[in-house]
Amino acid sequence: MAAGRLPAGVLGFKEFMHRKNILNLYRKILKAINQIPNEGDKQYLKNWARQEFKQNKNATDQDTIRMMVTHGNLQLQELEKMLQLAK
Repeated sequence: MAAGRLPAGVLGFKEFMHRKNILNLYRKILKAINQIPNEGDKQYLKNWARQEFKQNKNATDQDTIRMMVTHGNLQLQELEKMLQLAK
């Protein structure tokens, strides 16, 4: 194996960090959704979040991934603002 090359299936540092950030975002979104009092709305939003993350799980372009994470963080902020207003 050449220096600097990783075996197939092993994440590089950038990919590892993207994965870590994406999983943290997913957890934060689910945690925020769990604060919703209406069970129907809660289930709808959980399904929506799961579908969005599954739909984009095979993305490889780093710029696209960064854009999706930024968009997800903005949606999380919106959800958290709505929850604060509802309290």
